[in-house]
Amino acid sequence: MRIVLVGPPGAGKGTQAAYLAEKLSIPHISTGDLFRANISQGTPLGKQAQEYMRAGQLVPDEVTIGMAEDRMGHADAASGFLLDGFPRNLAQAEALDGYLRDNELTLDAVLDLEVPEAEVVKRIAGRRTCRNDSAHTFHVEYKKPKVEGVCDVCGGELYQREDDSEETVRDRLEVYHSQTEPIIDYYKAQGLVVTISALGKVSEVTQRAMDALAAKAA
Repeated sequence: MRIVLVGPPGAGKGTQAAYLAEKLSIPHISTGDLFRANISQGTPLGKQAQEYMRAGQLVPDEVTIGMAEDRMGHADAASGFLLDGFPRNLAQAEALDGYLRDNELTLDAVLDLEVPEAEVVKRIAGRRTCRNDSAHTFHVEYKKPKVEGVCDVCGGELYQREDDSEETVRDRLEVYHSQTEPIIDYYKAQGLVVTISALGKVSEVTQRAMDALAAKAA
């Protein structure tokens, strides 16, 4: 299957993408991983992206599109892939359509993870990160540390990252509504969108997604 995964920040796209890709035996292609891989390998596209990032500028669509098209051309993606974070806007969605058309491929589904805005704010603004190791994360409601403000793993101080502040979360939601949400209507016009609730346990959301994709393919 060839799937695009969309949803607001805090919807759990990365987590669900990893589980779904494993269950469907297709590669999980995330924008973040593409940038890191191209930059670390020193590819021409990676060097271009790094120049923009160092200047504090957004990476142009053509660079992101180039990275995504290159990755979709790898042998492991021949039988399908799950795109996470791409396309992020209409220009990228149109470029993806062009790539698929040129390669005589089709998209099977666009999986839309739906989460109420209030829940997004609660999920992200409630996160707390260990100053010693950013991989150690907790939540004031969903994953409380044994001792408030102290990492269970190493005893480091837990803090709220600037990216996780409520103000920043609301800014990110505005960007999502203005730039990414329009691609949902774009794909609805093609009959590709499958919307599911991303509320509940991770395993429940994964099963919900698998059921929806199976029904779409039937």
